[in-house]
Amino acid sequence: MIELNGVRDALATLTAHAPRFYRAPGRVNLIGDHVDYSEGFVLPIAIDRMTVLAAAPRDDRVVRMRSVARSETVEFSLDDPDPLPRLGWTDDVRRIALGLERRGATLCGTDIAVRTTIPRQAGLAASAALGLAGALALIGTAGVEMTLEDVVTVCREIDGEVAPIASAMGKRDHALLIDCRSGEATTVPLALTAVAIVVCDSHVVRDHAALERQRHGECDEAAKLLRGHLRRVKTLRDVSLADFLRLSEKLPQLLRRRTRHVVTENVRVLQTVAAVRAGDPVAIGGRLNESHDSLRDDYDLSSPELDLLVGAARSVPGVFGSRMTGRSGATVSFVRRDALPAFRSTVSAAYRSAFGREPAMLEVRTADGASVIG
Repeated sequence: MIELNGVRDALATLTAHAPRFYRAPGRVNLIGDHVDYSEGFVLPIAIDRMTVLAAAPRDDRVVRMRSVARSETVEFSLDDPDPLPRLGWTDDVRRIALGLERRGATLCGTDIAVRTTIPRQAGLAASAALGLAGALALIGTAGVEMTLEDVVTVCREIDGEVAPIASAMGKRDHALLIDCRSGEATTVPLALTAVAIVVCDSHVVRDHAALERQRHGECDEAAKLLRGHLRRVKTLRDVSLADFLRLSEKLPQLLRRRTRHVVTENVRVLQTVAAVRAGDPVAIGGRLNESHDSLRDDYDLSSPELDLLVGAARSVPGVFGSRMTGRSGATVSFVRRDALPAFRSTVSAAYRSAFGREPAMLEVRTADGASVIG
């Protein structure tokens, strides 16, 4: 847990009112990448890196946000027009505030102090955590009655991904199977005490928004073509592995590869859920490895940096599996705890030798979802 004094002291520079505190964790997607816009399945965990806010109401319609790390304050009015000019790190909270009011919430001005332990570029859903915590703070200071599910719906409309579901609904010692069609989230016990989950950040930032738009369009085109043979196909979620094997020759080669990733990734997610329930890290690792290879070969989304991190990780005895994760330049690896020193030294040395810099390594643990904490 983040020490609350930092945000309490930062809020005291904005207001004398007593604060309330709100938290939202980051998340790591264990498996199930680039299937969300085809309404597939994903398996994230909420993690023990989080964003904490201290908030107090104002008597106007101005929201002031102060970052402990940045030592800067940004403010906006809840009456600003939409679409809004971009201000930077507070943009998602401002857009979510508008979304909350469109759903009938009457908000008030709020002073907010922000502190986070979630690295911004490591694919750990830092922006989703800030947006969710901000939404909870805004409705909390205004005394608005709104279910967490409705808050998550607003956040998803702004975020465009399912990360807010994981941040809101996560549970300690569990993974979360999310059905991206229905939004339903099912907890899956994750009790691998001898296994560490390690995120490695390559520090390489790519334009994932442009890549995602392109892949989304390709998946929509593939679904349209397959609909001529399977009338029930709305998205690639509706294409079974048997359907794909039977009809793959009906697709152009590029769309065939994109479809193969989505179809097989959905299968891998459900297989991973079974392996998690069985407490089988070998099976989990195998699915992680297959997922990375599919993202690299069929979806063309990997990079030399990610491939090296994954390859170096897999070379270490005691590493069950490794893959790129999320829309980031990061990987996630399942590592036997007694192999952690060898993992760190081997992966760091390989990356330093190839690219002249160190990757950032972060062991993460499961955590409970977003909440009011005082």
